[in-house]
Amino acid sequence: MADDRMIAAPLTDSFGRRITYLRISVTDRCDLRCRYCMAEAMTFMPRSEILTLEEIAALADAFIARGVRKIRLTGGEPLIRRGVPDLAAMIGRHIATGALDELTLTTNGTQLPKQAEALFAAGVRRVNVSLDSRDPDVFRHITRWGDVDKVLEGIAAAKAAGLRVKINMVALKGLNEDEIVPMLRWCAAEGHDLTLIETMPLGAVDEDRTDRYLPLDAVRADLAARFTLTPLAERSGGPARYHRVEELDARIGLITPMTQNFCEGCNRVRVTATGRLYMCLGHDDRVDLKAALRDGGRDALDALLDQAMSAKPLRHAFKIDARNAAPAVERHMSVTGG
Repeated sequence: MADDRMIAAPLTDSFGRRITYLRISVTDRCDLRCRYCMAEAMTFMPRSEILTLEEIAALADAFIARGVRKIRLTGGEPLIRRGVPDLAAMIGRHIATGALDELTLTTNGTQLPKQAEALFAAGVRRVNVSLDSRDPDVFRHITRWGDVDKVLEGIAAAKAAGLRVKINMVALKGLNEDEIVPMLRWCAAEGHDLTLIETMPLGAVDEDRTDRYLPLDAVRADLAARFTLTPLAERSGGPARYHRVEELDARIGLITPMTQNFCEGCNRVRVTATGRLYMCLGHDDRVDLKAALRDGGRDALDALLDQAMSAKPLRHAFKIDARNAAPAVERHMSVTGG
């Protein structure tokens, strides 16, 4: 159970924003190589530097004690790391005490046929599945070698296990923009929410992101010409802004880091699999928690969390406005899980 002493000192940054949402990357490795996320030839973190599952759970405990109410496990692809359902159970015990509202997971879906039931048993009730195309050839191109049928099988397994599924689709000009409406219709028929995401300049990849950047304000205008979109006040804890698609009785979210900055309401921080705390997805500033976690005790860890709060920036500085420009940050999305 969360330490009552710590609950009196919630995590609040210098702009008065309460931090209630933690994303934990359990690995930077992945079994796919999505073109907007990774280079084909990647150098991953040495396994010797990765926190144990027990250490990750201890970090989660510390954040929960400081007022975090939602935790998302991410990667890379989290389910390629052995024992993630066990980690989910260690963190998920806080749901039963009321100290944590929700434990979720983002995945590419390839491992869900084997692990969906174990995730549900551990306390996970909702998963986000990255699916940028249902066309086998387009999916294979975007992921470099992925088999979309495995992902669709994983989505079906998650649904059968009782997990709610939200589909995350990165909007890519000239690749999947003509699939957005069909994806929306498919999600509506299957009972899944759909969230569209603008590509972000994180880490060097093998292509120029300006070639594929699709502004979602244009996508929203196109959808509004086809459907009745009703804005919803509902939030899922993250940056998505949701609309109800009346004709389909469906819900669609838009994550717009490029066209509509949403940083003023940021409630999130991210921890990597090596214990580095990033206060903003769009900045490289970080605080290393590993030594304090292993040797310093809770007081040392709390001091670092307070230091991180004072260093959290007001907003990111993402830009995709020049060909061959350097990415906004050096690390790839797989390091902090987006």
